[in-house]
Amino acid sequence: MAYKQELWDEAKKKCRIGDEEIRMAKEMGLNPKSLIKNIPNKNEMWKTPVKDWIHNMYDKRQRKSKRKAVLLKCV
Repeated sequence: MAYKQELWDEAKKKCRIGDEEIRMAKEMGLNPKSLIKNIPNKNEMWKTPVKDWIHNMYDKRQRKSKRKAVLLKCV
């Protein structure tokens, strides 16, 4: 489902993220509502900021896909 640019702009503003993080989120199939939902509250000190959360998840998925590609080449 394609989300309107207005929703992405709202998520960008509320989550304090840039175009690069928006691109990563779209690439991973996240939606703007999930980004807004994961904004840490003052009582949720264990949560990382949305920007770091996106980068961590993106890096993890990239490593996983590279590992799969290497395994497929070996077979």
